[in-house]
Amino acid sequence: MFAATLIAGFFLTGIAQASRTTPEVIDPELRVLVKQAALETDSFHDRFDGEVWLADMSQRLERRVPDPAFRIELLKNVHYEARRADLPPELVLAVIEVESNFSQYAISVAGARGLMQVMPFWLKEIGRPGDSLFRIQTNLRFGCTILKYYLQKEKGNLHAALKRYNGTRESKYSFKVDKAYKTRWYPQ
Repeated sequence: MFAATLIAGFFLTGIAQASRTTPEVIDPELRVLVKQAALETDSFHDRFDGEVWLADMSQRLERRVPDPAFRIELLKNVHYEARRADLPPELVLAVIEVESNFSQYAISVAGARGLMQVMPFWLKEIGRPGDSLFRIQTNLRFGCTILKYYLQKEKGNLHAALKRYNGTRESKYSFKVDKAYKTRWYPQ
């Protein structure tokens, strides 16, 4: 109980300090959405941790995804699918940033689709040609599963796994993801 009170005190102090250094105040509607989202997903082991993560990531993502309800829903799905695949959700956010810049309906020159730019051949390959890679849950499930597979194949070497995920031999892509991960989506 003492630890929870202490953590809550640090959290509230952090919010107070953030509000002094940040010109915008946390939107009450967003606060409600974050609390509700933290309660609705089972990927957070603790409701408080869920609220903190969603509030933090929501602020970071606000410029790219202005709609607060969609932003929270997206973050809940990213967190759930990343944890399901045993990946850091922040890494998945970095991949999404580089792959599609958070555009749910992005299509690459090669035909990859959605947030994580999954190739459509996967739908036929697994016998689910009716699924849509523009559906957030489907795209994240496939993308996280594929990324995790490559990480295992590369024995945890993130740069090698990212190159395989992107289908390139060049390091430029993996360095972009790594930079986004370390500068914008780093876990706190």
